[in-house]
Amino acid sequence: MEHHGKLACLHCMEHSKAFRLYHGRKNSWFDSHRRFLPNEHAFRRNRNAFKKGEVVMEDAPPYLTRTKVWNRVNAYPKVTENGAPRIDGYGEWHNWTKKSIFWDLSYWKDNLLRHNLDLMHIEKNFFDNIFNTVMNASGKSKDNEKAQMDLGLYCRQKDLELKTHSNGKMYKSKANYTLLVDQSKQVCHWLKDLRMPGGYSSNLSRCVDVNRGKLIGMKSHDCHVFMECLLPIAFSSLPAHVLNPITKVSHFFRDLCSTTMNKDDLQKMEENIPFILCKMERISPPSFFDSMEHIPIHFPYEARLGGLVQYRWMYPFKRFMGYAKRSFKNKARVEGSICASYLHKETTHFCSYYFKNFMLTPQSNRNEADIEIERTTLSAFDEGGHHSGRESTNWLSDEELKSAHVHVLVNCNEVQSYLETINSEVHVKGLIEGGEDDFYGVNKHIYELEYNTSTIEKKIVLFYCDWFDPSRIRTRMDSKYGILDIQMDKRYVLFDPFIIAHNVEQVYYVPYPASRTDKRGWCVAMKTKPRGRIDSNEVEAEVPYQVEVTYIEVGLEKVDPNNVPSVEGYMDEETSESKEECSEEGQSEDKDEDSFHTSSSE
Repeated sequence: MEHHGKLACLHCMEHSKAFRLYHGRKNSWFDSHRRFLPNEHAFRRNRNAFKKGEVVMEDAPPYLTRTKVWNRVNAYPKVTENGAPRIDGYGEWHNWTKKSIFWDLSYWKDNLLRHNLDLMHIEKNFFDNIFNTVMNASGKSKDNEKAQMDLGLYCRQKDLELKTHSNGKMYKSKANYTLLVDQSKQVCHWLKDLRMPGGYSSNLSRCVDVNRGKLIGMKSHDCHVFMECLLPIAFSSLPAHVLNPITKVSHFFRDLCSTTMNKDDLQKMEENIPFILCKMERISPPSFFDSMEHIPIHFPYEARLGGLVQYRWMYPFKRFMGYAKRSFKNKARVEGSICASYLHKETTHFCSYYFKNFMLTPQSNRNEADIEIERTTLSAFDEGGHHSGRESTNWLSDEELKSAHVHVLVNCNEVQSYLETINSEVHVKGLIEGGEDDFYGVNKHIYELEYNTSTIEKKIVLFYCDWFDPSRIRTRMDSKYGILDIQMDKRYVLFDPFIIAHNVEQVYYVPYPASRTDKRGWCVAMKTKPRGRIDSNEVEAEVPYQVEVTYIEVGLEKVDPNNVPSVEGYMDEETSESKEECSEEGQSEDKDEDSFHTSSSE
């Protein structure tokens, strides 16, 4: 099956509503997503914000079952047969050319998901279209003269159409979804100076062309990081009605690529993505919507069938191809040399099973710390770790030593009953205002605290941090966009610099571009996982989406600790009252978004 033209979407197929632009001479999927909305949604009856004069009342196209697909391709010639005639209806209601050889497999027709959409390249193309259009990159932007000429044919957006000079010549007006030249250069300077944690992404500064306001040589993973983390910050100077759908697209891909996913999350994503794309249609020209902007509407459906994206995307195969390209020796016969190198490695691997185990030369790995942990008297000393650089001996002051010692004791399960006495002497992190405040800071020093005894040597690693002010005035959470802003020049007034190493999470701070003068001195805190670390507790806390979720409410009652009843014969009574949460996003959006076009009204 070929994926091009108006029938490029393998799920919509003959139900596709793509059309060919008159001036742009390219296929567009503009106004193809209102039919995925609920039947009572107001966007379906809007005659001005989408295609002018059109009302959408039809339902979303149904997904083909495995039986229907098999009935279609069963009569087609095989891919190995040469000279097969073109199948009737090709390009009109299907894109089938031949029957794939995979259909010879006995189980192939029973698969619910036979081919995965290439999320890696789709996400990259989606990002390229957004970034180049907003930055108004010459030759790459979707907003050009032909696009604005088509805009007058299909939409009612007078403020974005071509204007006429007094001399009769036509000129392109600036759209509200593009940045000025100075703002584009400020974004490039911001990206040029941006620093990421080690192993998080490649050096993005090498891809920036400040003079032309472009990104050059961006790899797929670079676009992946920019799309899901940096896009709302880079374009934060855009108007609210433009920034909102761009941020929603960023969050959609970030949620889709998460390592854990529930059925409820997928259901919510499947309900929200049509509304997000419809909001993109209200601010973008029809030329912006090629097949790459339409296909994401089917990602949640494929995630329900195929599972997590990390097991289905192209990154492992790309990494393997990079390894294979570095392994060949004969440049005159590249393909044959790669095959020979792979066969040699595979043969060596399987032959190793016939030999006895022997000690290999130890090799250091910066991402792994295989340390045998001995059980000691207190639980705080059960965590392992090792230093990766040169160490030195340092003597703490009395105040620092007291703070470090108290923090170690507070994090021991054995001293929880004495917690009130400890808190009366010194402030402990995380116990103010109900213990719900998150502390953000910068690690200044790493100390390995030693407790020397006659029986066993106890060590614990502490971070000496410079904490930012955790108050709500200095630390702001934007609930609409999910962005946490921190004022970098304000510090925590109380002295409590120490924190146990295994109790912290890695973050990096991203400043705003210079165009955001109201955000000077503020940075966005972005949480990330260190390279090679797996948080098993978080994975176990989530309910896998493959498992049927049953919500259980258990009655709670206050118990006097001095008069605890006997537990013999006691059995908890479970109630099976299941609760369902309904996503109302899209129905209660800001009312001011309906008037962002001078000529648009619902």
